[in-house]
Amino acid sequence: MKLNTIVACLSILFVSQMSHAQSNLLNAKTPDEIGKKTAAQMEADNDKPLQYGYVHDRDVLMGKMVWEIIDLDERINFPLYFPVDTANIGRDRRSLFDVLIKEIKAGRITEVYYDDYFNSKKTLSDMSSSFTYIDTTNAGREEINTFYDDYKSGRKVLDPQYIDKRELGSIDVSGYKIKGYWYFDKRQGEMKYRLLGICPVSPEAREVGTDNPDVIELFWVYFPSTRDVLHEWKAFNDKNSAMPITFDHLLNSRRFSGVIYKEENVYGDRQIQEYMKDNALNQLLESERVKEKIRNFEQDMWNY
Repeated sequence: MKLNTIVACLSILFVSQMSHAQSNLLNAKTPDEIGKKTAAQMEADNDKPLQYGYVHDRDVLMGKMVWEIIDLDERINFPLYFPVDTANIGRDRRSLFDVLIKEIKAGRITEVYYDDYFNSKKTLSDMSSSFTYIDTTNAGREEINTFYDDYKSGRKVLDPQYIDKRELGSIDVSGYKIKGYWYFDKRQGEMKYRLLGICPVSPEAREVGTDNPDVIELFWVYFPSTRDVLHEWKAFNDKNSAMPITFDHLLNSRRFSGVIYKEENVYGDRQIQEYMKDNALNQLLESERVKEKIRNFEQDMWNY
């Protein structure tokens, strides 16, 4: 009975994803009808992300908090990065960064913080200096100095061509930092992972286009609070475009490649690069050692 229920749930999820993927494409008579769903399709798509099961503290035999960096230059991580040009593509195709920014502006994502410990909330106005940079070009300064009295009195207004305006976009995002918790559930007898936070990293708008810009953490989002929103947005499935993957599913199922750069430790959660300095290879080997330590805990629980 339990098995039949699970199969039925998976079948409903499969059908709902298929109906969303087609979006009336094969039945549309005009381009405007593409993406418009019938009442039956809307009812079928009215699903929610699979809920996390309740885990009692006493059921956690072992736990380890780790931080990872997702490099968007890796091919497996492309679904999180593309598309970067939203002007020439459908409205349902957006990168993860565009989705986060859009939903933060819409007020649907509210759990936004400065740091990965979620201590202090960060508002959209707090992030504006990182997203937008406006300055006068050198030619504009010369123009103002030449006609200083006219600009001071308001008789002349500076032409927009003399304004240097830069806005941060998804094309500028180089990666994501994520925070997650590996734990061994002794009731289920298996190692599990729970994603807790995600943070896009990129240069500030003022440094976009410069040589060797410094990347910063733009903001941290508490992931469990965004699941309903991310479930509505789909990442592109390169193997089958009729079956897109929700961003919630993609991240929860760890369909990405990440490198551990920090684990919780007695030294104030110091990063690997703080004690493995000036040697990138040793840093990668240390990251693998941390990963193997977590993986081996589950293997060591069993006798063969």
